Amino acid sequence: MSAYFITGTDTEIGKTFSTCALLHAARAQGLRALGMKPVAAGAEWVNGEFLNEDAARLRAAGSFDPGLALLNPYCLASPIAPHIAAREEGVRIEPARIRTAFDSLRAQADLLLVEGVGGFRVPLGDDYDSADLARDLGLPVILVVGLRLGCINHALLSAEAIAARGLTFAGWIANRVDPAMLRVDENLAALHKGLPAPLLGVLPFREDRDAALAATALRLP
Repeated sequence: MSAYFITGTDTEIGKTFSTCALLHAARAQGLRALGMKPVAAGAEWVNGEFLNEDAARLRAAGSFDPGLALLNPYCLASPIAPHIAAREEGVRIEPARIRTAFDSLRAQADLLLVEGVGGFRVPLGDDYDSADLARDLGLPVILVVGLRLGCINHALLSAEAIAARGLTFAGWIANRVDPAMLRVDENLAALHKGLPAPLLGVLPFREDRDAALAATALRLP
């Protein structure tokens, strides 16, 4: 059984799209694959429960539906920084609760992808952030690089932060979030040179966000 922590160079760079594409790639190889969103901020009330769009997309992309209680242990209503949303909603994000859900999902799947929130170091509480969560789960990290101006700096800083936590940098995905970006090949060359991990694929820009079709551009780590 394998598990990875999926992080990004920033928010809104296609982390969920990339995670769903990896799930579809794994399923195409006959693996039972699940996605997990431990903490999500921004949700709508649907059928008697809060539902986050990213969590819903992960649930749909997985091999089966494990239930939102495991897939998304903390679903916060406000679309703001999770530690602020949690404080305003009277919620304390407990790593032990996330770990329990993680262990349950990992026992049910051949591949479990744990998607963080925003970038690598997003606060989840006063003294705990998403990098701490990746460290506590002990997972190798896959970095989603949103290809847009500034991505090289963000990617290199993220790689340094991953190394500082003593975590394995398992690979990176380049996602074409800006179809008008100039000098894409040159930026990819700089990322290849600077990132100490293999490239798992370059995802094309897709307005329809169809992760199943994008999966063919990826390989599993």
